[in-house]
Amino acid sequence: MSQPDPQAHPVPQHVHQAQLQVAAAIEKAEGKPVDLLKAPWADVEKSVVKVLGGPFQVNNPEHQTVALGVAGAFAMRLIMEHQAFWFPNRDSPEGATLGFPEAIIMLSPFGAAMDALSQAKLGRLEDLAADIRRSLGQARFGTNPAQALGGQAQKLTPVDYQRLFDPGFLQFVVVDAKKATTTLETKPDVLARDVRNALNRAQDLPAEARQQFEGQIVQSLQRLDPSKSLIEQAERAPRLAELMVHLFATVNGTGSAPEDFWHDIVLPLLFIGTPTSFPPLDEEELELYRQGADPLPLFVDVVPHAHPAPDEGLLGAFEMGEIGLLHPGFARVGALRLIRIDATRIKPILAGFDANKLGATIKGFGDAVAKAAGKPANDTAQGKEMLHASLTLLSDLQRGVATGQGELCLRRLTEAEAASERALGAVRKGLQGSLIIT
Repeated sequence: MSQPDPQAHPVPQHVHQAQLQVAAAIEKAEGKPVDLLKAPWADVEKSVVKVLGGPFQVNNPEHQTVALGVAGAFAMRLIMEHQAFWFPNRDSPEGATLGFPEAIIMLSPFGAAMDALSQAKLGRLEDLAADIRRSLGQARFGTNPAQALGGQAQKLTPVDYQRLFDPGFLQFVVVDAKKATTTLETKPDVLARDVRNALNRAQDLPAEARQQFEGQIVQSLQRLDPSKSLIEQAERAPRLAELMVHLFATVNGTGSAPEDFWHDIVLPLLFIGTPTSFPPLDEEELELYRQGADPLPLFVDVVPHAHPAPDEGLLGAFEMGEIGLLHPGFARVGALRLIRIDATRIKPILAGFDANKLGATIKGFGDAVAKAAGKPANDTAQGKEMLHASLTLLSDLQRGVATGQGELCLRRLTEAEAASERALGAVRKGLQGSLIIT
């Protein structure tokens, strides 16, 4: 086995630290070091049992740390053997997931370690590694799945996996609650029929997208139990249930953008408002501007909020008590990507939002900073694009909430899903003749 390049395969810091803690605890318990990357899992398990002091307890935080350390060692073995890599994934308990360059295979090492420790059979990790080895071997002799990403046979990268699987984008949508309930309480075969009919009616849907919907959405619905409603099977297919709500019941919404952009720029702008004066910048902030910093992030950093925002909570904008379920059946789903937001508190703030006025205020701030810094205004294409995107997203949110057509919801989606929104719109248009949504 070749040693992995730490720069090419960065390990999440908390996973790395847990692995070091477990290695140190095992060395203390055994009176000698145990190589977690080479020792048979049966031997590692004997040492881990001593560290645990008894049977593995799923809800014990100290035992979870042990599991995370074992997960780190398991992941490193796969990295060494297959050049696997970690990529950010907000759906994963450890905040990252393992991917493989030669086939689309996702693995949660933490979940695998938790399962193996719960069954007191760490040897199951070797069984899982053997399954992965077999799948990768088959991929080498078959069609490279990377071709689906760009038409070329090239190895998959962490960026490819993150684009496909990490729900790092956010979108606010207004959902007709009645249509959402009807959709969720409908049998999946009925939904499959309606989606297929919509595909036939969607004239402006590209053939490739049509085939993708047929293969991924329609067939997924047909694989569910036809005797049960969709919401009764939400735990089995949570992403499918959420997508059907979005497809059948969304009546308005914003564009999608990375979560950090919403958290760091867009929503703070809403709470800052349009002040008539600005606090002075210190020398460090002025120097950042002299070095080319855009005035928009500086504006967000230094100008106080005109409207109070929660110190904690979702996106620094919503209290935990303002977050809820769109349907009670979603309570069985562990990691939801579609949640209801109580818009009562932010509705009057949105009502007072004026995109033109805010744009002029930020320009005035930039002029003031430029004068204080003794430097011409930083007028970059990137800065203009960032400001335009921020004002557009807030205008979309303002319009959606003002209509009062339904429930405000926050939808998490991957970059690949965000790119497919136009195709979803074409299918939604085709659904206008559906029995479900009329």
